[in-house]
Amino acid sequence: MFGWIILGLIIVAAVYAIAIYNGLVKNRQMVAEGWSGIDVQLKRRTDLIPNLMETVKGYMGHERETLEAVTNARAAATSAAAGGSPEARAKAEGQLSAALGRLIATAEAYPDLKANTTFLEFQSALQTVEDEIQMARRYYNGATRNLNVMVESFPSNLFANAFGFQKAEYFELENEADRAVPTVKFN
Repeated sequence: MFGWIILGLIIVAAVYAIAIYNGLVKNRQMVAEGWSGIDVQLKRRTDLIPNLMETVKGYMGHERETLEAVTNARAAATSAAAGGSPEARAKAEGQLSAALGRLIATAEAYPDLKANTTFLEFQSALQTVEDEIQMARRYYNGATRNLNVMVESFPSNLFANAFGFQKAEYFELENEADRAVPTVKFN
């Protein structure tokens, strides 16, 4: 009788350990999926920029500093995308968002540009991508939170340490100004 109780406890402990391990694996996969979603949306935004720049160049030729800032920020974001950490990527993408915001704000001074249908289409596409980035970031950060809670909580932290699970980094923007989505105005 006592042997059956011990066997039952061992089976319950084993099932509990398997559940914890599977929870850690599930949360790690959700973080990877969330990062992939962010990566896709950031790539979409990066791919939109050259076409937007070509449209704007014809109207804003003497705004070279603003155009160069966007070009440089895009290059930095592209290089950060090649294996950078979420923190490094967030910094580069924040700088790109700020540069795009300045570009859109500068475009307000050009009535012909604001009336250009191609420019308006790019503005709309950019706003859509920015919204998608925001949603993907929320998903990723939620998945990161869930994984980090399991990695740090007892008793799942024992399994996390034993099997090499580590906390994930949040995707956050450093400056409050960078957190603002570039404003797109239709007139």
